[in-house]
Amino acid sequence: MEKEILEHGFNFNRRRFLSRLSLGLGSAALGSLMIPDLFGGNSTDEEGLTPGIPHFAPKAKRVIYLFQNGAPSQQELFDYKPKLREMLGQEIPPSVRGTQRLTGMTANQASFPLVGSFVNFKQYGQSRAWVSDLFPYTAKIVDDLCIVKSMFTEAINHDPALTFLQTGSQQGNRPSMGSWLSYGLGNENKNLPNFTVLLSRGIGNGQGVYSKLWSNGFLDSIHQGVQFSKGEDPVLYLRDPEGMDRHARRDMLDNLAELNDLAYQEFGDPEITAKVKQYEMAYRMQTAVPEVMDLSKEPDDIIKLYGPDCLVPGTFAANCLLARKLSENGVRFVQLYHQGWDQHGNLPFEIAKQAKDVDQASAALVTDLKQRGLLDETLVIWGGEFGRTSYTQGKLTADNYGRDHHPRCFTIWMAGGGIKPGMVYGETDELGYNIAQNPVHVHDFQATVLHQLGLNHEKLIFKHLGRRYRLTDVSGKVVRDILA
Repeated sequence: MEKEILEHGFNFNRRRFLSRLSLGLGSAALGSLMIPDLFGGNSTDEEGLTPGIPHFAPKAKRVIYLFQNGAPSQQELFDYKPKLREMLGQEIPPSVRGTQRLTGMTANQASFPLVGSFVNFKQYGQSRAWVSDLFPYTAKIVDDLCIVKSMFTEAINHDPALTFLQTGSQQGNRPSMGSWLSYGLGNENKNLPNFTVLLSRGIGNGQGVYSKLWSNGFLDSIHQGVQFSKGEDPVLYLRDPEGMDRHARRDMLDNLAELNDLAYQEFGDPEITAKVKQYEMAYRMQTAVPEVMDLSKEPDDIIKLYGPDCLVPGTFAANCLLARKLSENGVRFVQLYHQGWDQHGNLPFEIAKQAKDVDQASAALVTDLKQRGLLDETLVIWGGEFGRTSYTQGKLTADNYGRDHHPRCFTIWMAGGGIKPGMVYGETDELGYNIAQNPVHVHDFQATVLHQLGLNHEKLIFKHLGRRYRLTDVSGKVVRDILA
């Protein structure tokens, strides 16, 4: 052995070789304990990357996405534009509007009068960020937020825009962001799903949400989002059938696993093993889910922080509190959808109600995570699918107006997870119609989220039907200016 080693030019003797070998075996054993699927052979094709292992050291471990379904108007919330008030009722200049296509709801308007926000703004925090009076609680945490005012998208209607943000494609039938994270990072808690979905609804026009938004697409079904509801059974079909106890369920699952293993050996379909994993997950969730959903043990100061609505199942506040509990229990991606932001008319009344629904609880979630020491490892995102026009849709009156869809610019905020706090990134023009500085495309946003969780968006690839797919399709760049 020593002779062979010396012949190849390595300055090792037998003792040193065996010592190094023992260290290597120990490291491999530790790796297999920490990541059970490490040596499972499920690496991606050409890249040789193993699902379940970050590509580099992550800044965040988990994501909570507070999706404001229907597209909140940035002019009433974060993008302060006093020039719009000065030009109230005047036509939007052709040089500003350009050749942008319009929706069918305003394409036939003869006039496009500008309208400023009915609500006042103030600057807050060391960042001096402008925040609307509709968001008094959010205003208190601006120094924890990175407010991005220069988001833009390609879709002009809700379904494709929403699907684009969640899956990277306007057509659907692709894995959602949560599914990609589940595939790329694996489980942190074997008793809960990697990807959960919570729904709530405000008073305004409710654009629908649909299961394709949390679909696993062409990934194994174990990566599909699991919807939690406000009813007696938060996860459907989780309970044992009447007449079956837990021991009988265990025996049934063991026998079913044996039959499925025989089927897998014969057909080799990976979906067979995915189904077995789902059955096992459901069995473990029977204990874990009721414990997570139980809010009765939350202290009074937490209830006060989120507001009394957090004790009402199905409200946005209750879902924010549940999101914190799910996240701290290791769920990788918690997706909230709050419907009702589609204010084509009657905007002043409806957006005020919507803002009241979400303001306290959104700020409470960031504060709660921060005081528990979890904000640094949890990326919180707040925003909708596109923005709203600077001109009014329909008739403009002294106290009422509406705004149409606007993909050219909109605002989101991010907090924690290695994102710079107390920062405002990007700017729109003085009428809030076009981006003036630092544009951020949807694929750039998605690439940045993946990056913060230790995933290279160009290498997180799944080969399907002869094509290599990824969340960011064939574009996207990490927005490094907002990284801490």
